[in-house]
Order: sequence, then C-alpha cells, then structure tokens
Amino acid sequence: MTRKVIRITEGIPLMGSVAFGVIDRGTNLIQVRPSSSCPLSCIFCSTDAGPKSRTRQTEYLVDLKYLIGWFEAVVREKGCQEVEAHIDTVGDPLVYYDLVNLVRELREVPEVSVISMQTHGSLFTPELVRKLERAGIDRVNLSVDSLDEGKARYLAGTDWFDLSKVLDAAKRIAESSVDLLIAPVWVPGLNDEEIPRIIDYALKIGAGKKWPALGIQKYEAYKGGRKPRGVRPMKWSDFYMKLSEWEEEFGTKLVLRPEDFSIRKVKAVSSPIKKGEVLNVRVVGEGWKLGEKIAVARNRVITVLDAPPVPPGSLIRVRVLRDKDNIFYARFLG
Repeated sequence: MTRKVIRITEGIPLMGSVAFGVIDRGTNLIQVRPSSSCPLSCIFCSTDAGPKSRTRQTEYLVDLKYLIGWFEAVVREKGCQEVEAHIDTVGDPLVYYDLVNLVRELREVPEVSVISMQTHGSLFTPELVRKLERAGIDRVNLSVDSLDEGKARYLAGTDWFDLSKVLDAAKRIAESSVDLLIAPVWVPGLNDEEIPRIIDYALKIGAGKKWPALGIQKYEAYKGGRKPRGVRPMKWSDFYMKLSEWEEEFGTKLVLRPEDFSIRKVKAVSSPIKKGEVLNVRVVGEGWKLGEKIAVARNRVITVLDAPPVPPGSLIRVRVLRDKDNIFYARFLG
C-alpha cells in the first residue's frame, strides 16, 4: 500500500496523537516521537508498522525545531527536573532524518538528565553509533529477538534484515560510553529457546553498565496489531515466574520496575479536552490508519474515527471517546 507522508510543522499541535509528537503519562519520562515510519514488518508488531502494513494510510515526519519547542514547553508545564527524554515511535526512530541533531538538541535542555531510545537497530551503522554517542545519548534499548539469522529475519518479516549488522552495533554500543539494554520481544512458540541465549549474550558483551542489561518484552495481541498464527499471549503470572527463574540462573535483574530507571510520578500536563465532550474540530490531514482523519481543537490533535472524506480545513462535529494521557480519539457525528 502506497502511503502519504505528512510533514508536521507549525499549525498542527504535537500533543494528542499516539503517532507523532510528545507524550506525557504523568512521570518524569517524556516520550518523543519524531516520525512514524519503520523499515521492518515484524510479524508481532503491535502497531502494524512497516511496508507490509494493511491498516496504515499515512506516515508522519515532525520538523526538528518545532518538536524541540513543544518538548521544552511540556517540560516547563510539568515543572520537574531529572527528565528522561525517551525517543520511541510507532515505527523505528532510526528512520528519522535528523536523529543525531534531535539528540543533540535534547541534550541542551537543562532539565534533561537522560536521553534514551528504543530501536530494532536495522539501520545502525558504525558511523551512526559514533555520532549518537558524541551527540549525548545515554542509553539504547535494542530489540534483539533471536540470535539465529533465519529466525531473526522471519520475526522481522523482512528478507533483507541483517542480524550481523545489528549485533555489530550492539557490541559497539556496549563498548562505548552509551549504555545498552537488550530488549527482546518474547513471542511464545516462536522464540522461547532464544530468550536465555539472548540473556547470556547481553551479559557477555557488557550490556547494562548503569541500567539493567535486559528488558524482556511480553508479546501482546493488540487490536490493530499483527497476530502471528497460532500464537497466544502468555499469562503475566507465567511470564514473571519464568523471568524470576532466569534471574536466579543468570544472576541478573529481569523483573523490572520504574524505579530501576529512576522513573517517578510527577505533575502531568493539563488536559483541555474531556471524554464525552462534543466538539467542532478542524480537519488538518489524513489519519494514521484507514478511515481516520487528524483534526485540531484547543491546541491538541484529535484522531477522528469513521471520518468523512473531507479536505483539510473542513469543520466537523465529533464526540470525544478517549482523553487519557492527553491522547485523544473521537467519533464523527455527522
């Protein structure tokens, strides 16, 4: 499916969408989402990202200076120190055209104490690792889902996926001043035997210099995400029981808590829109998924479901369905 790319600049608020901008969930960690694209089509992807997506119609790319301005405004409103700027996306941050400068600009924000990033690492090069280190990134959370080349390519849903390049990047990061956290997604029935191998690998290459070396992720079957045939999510109790067993076996921390990363609850950015409200909103572009539009009201982006085929600038009437964490969904009322 051919997708339109929308460049997000002034006029489109950077809070309200899960697909781009800044997300505040009431802690000292602020999510920074500069783009939505992904080069991979992982078979378990919770956001149906990548070239094989069947639900996405649009990708987003945020102007760097505009993004930094919004990030600084959110930090000011929250009024907290020791902020972690976490670069994560509904795709992969390595796609972002100005990633190094994004890290460099975040490093200049006085309240920022940690800059971290979540990636599958397929676009890493030795030069990019060096540039990110010089720009001031503190930690890379790298998803390595298998140490077997064929299985890694299968899980990535991508024929060109090169595991050796990702492992080379992992080694370079571990040997640099940047901390490395290996974050495999455990997909039951597909990579069970790989998880202990990955734990051993992470410890051997020196991951976890300051923070935990591993952050094992539990596969979840999200609405709108990809669901591998025959795979059923584990029970949380079984997941944590196995992590506890591996903690004993490998002598490393695997059951993680927010305090392991100095994440704490702090004042959240106030929400100007409430669930149940009926609003007149201005359409500004195509939504992330099929059947959606993005609209603006009260300096927030709202994702409109079942939206009519109207051009940007149109005013439509909607009812707000979701207002949690300043992320807004609404339904078109006609």
